[in-house]
Amino acid sequence: MTSTIPAPAAQALWQPSAERVASSRLTAFQNWLRTNRGLAFADYESLWQWSVTDLDAFWGALWDYYDIQASHPYERVLQDERMPGARWFEGAQLNLADQVFRHRDLQTPAILFDSESAGQGEISWSELERQVGALAATLRAHGVGPGDRVCAYLPNVPHAVIAFLAVASLGAIWSISSPDMGVANIINRFAQIEPKVLIACDGYRHGGKPYARHAEATRLIEALPSLQAVIHIPLLAAGLAVPPALAALDWSTAIAAAAPLQTVQLPFDHPLWILYSSGTTGLPKAIVYGHGGILMNMLLSCDIHTDLSPGDRFFWISSTGWMVWNVQLSGLLVGATICLYDGSVTGSAATPDWQHMWRFVERNRITTFCAGAAFYANCLKNDIRPGDAFELDALRTLGSTGSPLSPDCYRWIYDAVKRDIWLCCVSGGTDVAGAFLNGTPTLPVFEGEMQCRNLGAAVYAFDDAGKPVYDQVGELVCTRPLPSMPLYFWGDKNNARYLESYFDTFCGDDGSRIWRHGDWLRLVPRPTATGGVIYGRSDSTINRHGIRMGTAEIYAAVEAVPEIIDSMVVDLEYLGRESYMALFVHLRPGAILDDALDSSIRSAIRTGASARMVPNEIFAVPEIPRTLTGKKLELPVKKLLLGQPEQKVTNRDTMANPQSLDWFIDFAQRLNQG
Repeated sequence: MTSTIPAPAAQALWQPSAERVASSRLTAFQNWLRTNRGLAFADYESLWQWSVTDLDAFWGALWDYYDIQASHPYERVLQDERMPGARWFEGAQLNLADQVFRHRDLQTPAILFDSESAGQGEISWSELERQVGALAATLRAHGVGPGDRVCAYLPNVPHAVIAFLAVASLGAIWSISSPDMGVANIINRFAQIEPKVLIACDGYRHGGKPYARHAEATRLIEALPSLQAVIHIPLLAAGLAVPPALAALDWSTAIAAAAPLQTVQLPFDHPLWILYSSGTTGLPKAIVYGHGGILMNMLLSCDIHTDLSPGDRFFWISSTGWMVWNVQLSGLLVGATICLYDGSVTGSAATPDWQHMWRFVERNRITTFCAGAAFYANCLKNDIRPGDAFELDALRTLGSTGSPLSPDCYRWIYDAVKRDIWLCCVSGGTDVAGAFLNGTPTLPVFEGEMQCRNLGAAVYAFDDAGKPVYDQVGELVCTRPLPSMPLYFWGDKNNARYLESYFDTFCGDDGSRIWRHGDWLRLVPRPTATGGVIYGRSDSTINRHGIRMGTAEIYAAVEAVPEIIDSMVVDLEYLGRESYMALFVHLRPGAILDDALDSSIRSAIRTGASARMVPNEIFAVPEIPRTLTGKKLELPVKKLLLGQPEQKVTNRDTMANPQSLDWFIDFAQRLNQG
């Protein structure tokens, strides 16, 4: 593959102080390696190289470094390196909940929460353990044991964290969906895995408005014949209609028992939770992850890469429907206080305020604040300057993921939030329940660039021939297994969907399978580490006049135009005809897509992306279609415009704004009639 995308800027926006480097968790790990393994590394790149070359030594060192609590030791770190199917730490018996409650004596809170649905407050480590033990005893009394599935229909409230830990302690399998998701889609998820117990709310509040969900919860219960019990959390006090054949409990009763927490010891690869892909056709893929793999990956991510320590206050803006909710709760593994927010990120729906989350950060003295890239982009667009408006002296780390963070947002953070702050941009996904590209506070932050490849993750950019490239855009691949890679997809006969999803493109020289993630990646060599830039999904790449470009580059140029709130570009590749590229823009109130604005947008694309990426036509639309986690529906819209019916390309229940599709359906009809 050739690429004319300009190289990322070489300007370092932030340099770590000697004190920050010395106090970092990465430095602590390196000191441990020197003392206990006789290993010294000149820089991050050499440490990363060792971590992906000697998998047994690296992951075995992490096991010892974290002093993993296991009732039975492992026989070997990695028995079989193939993907999928690598066998890690065989023989070990453990439980993820044991690692959490090693911190039971900390005097800092385990959870701080602010919920439009459940109020405000904090939960101590001892109270968290009490409630988890009580709920586990209740679940056990209703027949829940290893391998059983327990599903939750809950917003981001403390009840969800308590329930997850109780389920994990029993060796049961956890799965959660947010009540703002369409119930038909939740049924498609939960019905596949046949849960024994459902923990459900009757509604939630968002932007100051109540959203009753007792009818949807009742429909969900009726659609899950495997259920034996329902635990009701009355967030709106509306009640649930539970059939007489099922045991029905309210939350207060379920956590009332005086029962000490007793964890079940499990094999390393015993299933822990099920996450779901955001696939656009067919049933969502139910992706199964193991106790040990998640434990090891989350410890590495939270401790060494995110630099969390006991007592830190860790806040992710997330709903329970996004994988980062799982990342948020993993802060408990390192003794951090996790800070939960449930509600609108702009406060009242009547008067949206993009300073609302920054008030939460200030009030709770958050030390590590993470959000999707779209949140920071909206703050920039709305001229928010948190550093001028709030006291952010406790805040030392910002995190971003979900989509590529634009260079403008990098600059805005260091200008408008805080000059001396570490920005940790991450790229990974639900697929590996973690990151491929990550950060560390021991390295400089370069504009538009992630700092490093995740330790243990053998990440490369491959060209079309399956060869590694640097300073060129290629397919993001991982050439060696990770403990957190999925065990399997639920109900996937012979691993057919699993293999098709990740292993259908590249093979190693020895015929081994290689993970293809579906992102365009440029690896940027630096003196002490290889950085990375993500250019969007490789299945939505624009290929114009022999030039390939990820859509993120085009959006960065278009959305820098002041009149543009949001945008989507689609390249329609007709067989035997020249491609037709359309750009759809969501305008600010009062803006008009006249000739002058059209010309400004085209000029911005020529300057900021490439003259070859200027669209054939530009259209103003009411909204850009997005998933519940904020991703643009590029591929489904492309398929619609190529003439495929709506029911074959997307599911409205997976969308944040399903009404936005109506404009595109009408446009597709006109386009294909012309």
